[in-house]
Amino acid sequence: EFFSTVVSETAHLIALWMSVGFAHGVCNTDNFSLLSITIDYGPFGFMDAYDPNFVPNTSDDERRYKIGNQANVGLFNLSKLLQALKPLLDPRQKQLASQILEGYGEHYYSRFTELFKAKLGLLGENQNDNYLIAFLLKVSLLC
Repeated sequence: EFFSTVVSETAHLIALWMSVGFAHGVCNTDNFSLLSITIDYGPFGFMDAYDPNFVPNTSDDERRYKIGNQANVGLFNLSKLLQALKPLLDPRQKQLASQILEGYGEHYYSRFTELFKAKLGLLGENQNDNYLIAFLLKVSLLC
């Protein structure tokens, strides 16, 4: 239950960051909270216009923490947390925790979509909503 909550809340936090164009410049493992709150802002920034390559940290030459990587960095950090927890878990718990971690992407994408639909005033469920969101983000890259 603990790990499931951390995974879900981390996915929700990063989706929230993305929904407002917030980029955490150093979202490595020691700057992530089990409470799924933003800590150690360090070099951070907000995008003026959508750019998945936006990096607020001028020392991040490899662009590891670009805004387009934040969801993947969250997954990486959660996998490191699971690695640290494994000595405490029995085989069944290890298997369950691995399955929970596999669900991270679904949690993230679901929350990301929900937040963007709300911003666009899209009500209900429409199979074209995800296409519209992706299209608008792509169009904004061209502007």
